[in-house]
Amino acid sequence: MKINKQSCFVFPGQGSQYSNMLSQFYTDNIFSKTFKFAEEVLGFNLLEMIKDPDSTELNLTENTQPALLVASVALFRMWQQYQNIQPSVVAGHSLGEYSALVCTNSINFADAIEIVKYRGKIMQQAVPKGVGAMAAILGLKNEEVISLCKQATEELKEQNKFVEAANFNSPGQVVVAGHKEAVNKLIEIAKNKGVRRAILLPVSVPSHSSLMQEASYKLKQALEKIEINTPEITIVQNVTGLHSDDKDIIKENLIKQLYSPVKWSDSIININNTGISNYIECGPGNVLCGLNKRILNSSDSLTLDDKSNTWNI
Repeated sequence: MKINKQSCFVFPGQGSQYSNMLSQFYTDNIFSKTFKFAEEVLGFNLLEMIKDPDSTELNLTENTQPALLVASVALFRMWQQYQNIQPSVVAGHSLGEYSALVCTNSINFADAIEIVKYRGKIMQQAVPKGVGAMAAILGLKNEEVISLCKQATEELKEQNKFVEAANFNSPGQVVVAGHKEAVNKLIEIAKNKGVRRAILLPVSVPSHSSLMQEASYKLKQALEKIEINTPEITIVQNVTGLHSDDKDIIKENLIKQLYSPVKWSDSIININNTGISNYIECGPGNVLCGLNKRILNSSDSLTLDDKSNTWNI
């Protein structure tokens, strides 16, 4: 397999799913075989769930996570077969890190399917519905958002409610997470200070916040049963924004990832500093393409969720 030294594959996380996603690939043999394998592991037809125009089941966290993992792996396998090009670097946003690890042959595909379904389940169980929340804060620097989090948390300290920065997605786009009351307080403070946009997100799980600490203990126990191999492709992880090839560190970072912020901007900047010039989003949608363009001001970013153009490269 030829290696393109100038490419990075990026794998999307939760929020990129949609009903009937990647429908243009359903008849492909590699795509269908990948989903058939997942059906055997999960015990139900994941592709039929994705095809359902009612996305209620798909949007359940414990279903969303395996759906995105399997879809991303299917696309990667197709790309390898038809384009015969392997990236030199990979990175995944939150859940997408598991897709990246499967595609680097660091985690067995069947193990990954089971672990992300379990991951979604324990994340939802860790915080009862209505207790946690997330919001996107647009137009502020990272330090300004962190300061707002501290202010909102301080105002609600007697109630033991807090909010924290959860995703450093791109310049001017930071997602916060925590107790619903604290997130709403932060939004109120931000709008009073004239912040351009502070938007409550339609999620119930406050990912990448300290409220996920309990879930991380359960994830650690589950990961102890899974073998992680040295990645065959360089991978940059969320927690540090840096390259990791030590098996123990990779596993430790997966555990920390549950309650630590996603350093996506740092990840892409560090990858770009190695000389990477193009980025290929391997999964449904083009969320990461948009983030990467804002991080780098300009970048050659493409999505594989575009059969008419991307697949002709």
